[in-house]
Amino acid sequence: MIVCNAPDAEAAERIATTLVAEQLAACVNILAPCRSVYRWQGEVERAEEIPLLIKTRADAYPQLEARLAALHPYDVPEIVALPVARGLPSYLTWVSDSVISSGG
Repeated sequence: MIVCNAPDAEAAERIATTLVAEQLAACVNILAPCRSVYRWQGEVERAEEIPLLIKTRADAYPQLEARLAALHPYDVPEIVALPVARGLPSYLTWVSDSVISSGG
């Protein structure tokens, strides 16, 4: 599972659609806007962002990360991979079957 914040709904939709269409992700949840407070270039910033929850396989992560970084408008996008410890076997099989193999 990858967590990533997009700057707006249009970018979130574009990123989600591309990752699923290119079979780098099985599913991307586009969540409700959130308020982010962060330090950037020495200043405390505030922004409304759109969280994305991206479901993929571990072996597809390098390709997904590269594509997500290329699609994202931020200079340094939040791209954080979280391990999935457990899940409904049929759901995890669906995720696995929906993502291309690392060999392409």
